Amino acid sequence: MTTALAMVSGGLDSILAAKLVKDQGIEVIGICFKSYFFNEENALKIVKQIDIPLVVVDFSEEHFEMVKNPKHGHGKNMNPCIDCHAMMMRRCGELLEKFHADFIITGEVLNQRPMSQNRSALDIVKNECGIGHKILRPLCAKNLKPTEMELDGLIDREALLDISGRNRKVQMELAEKWGIKDYPSPAGGCKLTEPNYSVRLRELIEHKEDTSKVDLDLLKIGRHFRLSKDAKIISTRTQEEGELIKPLLRPEDLIFQTRDYNGSTIAIIGEATNEDIEFAAKISGRYCKGKDEKMVSVKYGKYGDPLDESIEIAPATEEEINKYILN
Repeated sequence: MTTALAMVSGGLDSILAAKLVKDQGIEVIGICFKSYFFNEENALKIVKQIDIPLVVVDFSEEHFEMVKNPKHGHGKNMNPCIDCHAMMMRRCGELLEKFHADFIITGEVLNQRPMSQNRSALDIVKNECGIGHKILRPLCAKNLKPTEMELDGLIDREALLDISGRNRKVQMELAEKWGIKDYPSPAGGCKLTEPNYSVRLRELIEHKEDTSKVDLDLLKIGRHFRLSKDAKIISTRTQEEGELIKPLLRPEDLIFQTRDYNGSTIAIIGEATNEDIEFAAKISGRYCKGKDEKMVSVKYGKYGDPLDESIEIAPATEEEINKYILN
């Protein structure tokens, strides 16, 4: 029996491509890649709608090293889509033998994304992944040259599609026809496409060579400020973020809270200067119910210890916030 590995991101296009091939009587196995910037949550949900198995591949460390310096550069934000797709396809190629599969399916659509899915970009990915002859793009196959799978009769080219461009009308009609109802919006799920996260990530890479998973997870929480090279200030925005940040903090990190008013949890990550401590206290005053007071009392100390230190300070001004905030 012919078998195909379908690269499933969790989005609509990839699952439609898998369904299109499955309907030709081909066994389809979903492959989802997991990194520090996207996960398998949506993919696990969507494969159930077309009844195919899913294999999750964690390539976080390899992927992050590529994100720092991609051969073909970043997109609008920190998304290195061309290099990312080539890396995924290369890893899929390594799985062909393991699963006794004949070829790889992707949900790419010609010209849907101006930078990463134009004909030139698709050709780059095909050439650089090392297994380009094994890649089938079912949704736009008729706009491309026939693959060896089509020429060898493993799949019927006439049953494939010729979708092109950014209009998603055809995909939405197919989803309705096939009963696929639960799917995320396009480009959802990858933190590297988000402007604010990308600003923080770029700034983190510039300041810290030995970036850890904890550092990357902290980028998703609160407001971020940078005064000195070795420390960053984070201000939580909600009670939920206050809980999310706790398992990411280390005993040496400093915590700030206003003494007389409810407000944000403020943390300094890294080696704080006296200037950092003073500004963190000012931020604590800014994001509490006493922000309009001339002076507030702020207590602070190392995470997990009593907040025994105290400072009287004026809440940060709008000008000060805008000077140091990273998003």
